[in-house]
Amino acid sequence: MLDLTPSAVTKIKSLMEREKAEKAMLRIMVVGGGCSGFSYDMDFEDKPGLMDKILEFDGLKVCVDPESMKFLGDTVVDYSDSLQSAGFHFTNPQATATCGCGTSFAVG
Repeated sequence: MLDLTPSAVTKIKSLMEREKAEKAMLRIMVVGGGCSGFSYDMDFEDKPGLMDKILEFDGLKVCVDPESMKFLGDTVVDYSDSLQSAGFHFTNPQATATCGCGTSFAVG
């Protein structure tokens, strides 16, 4: 099942507050594109779709559509802020390859 680390949850809540996001939840999705075929995307959402899976992490609601959930499986979303890189990082055990920049992945 998809998981968010405490640092990812804290950062997302901070972004929602800073942007005064009136949208109630975060959407995580997998979209076609990038060097390896698929990439991750996140956006704030008003309400979930009828078939979306709703997850909750320390009060943060996350919605994922069924097609994206097939690719996310046991993915862990983390946030780090270091001198080398700052941002969200997806660790997906289903990914069989990733591109050099780390923004897209392939499966199967």
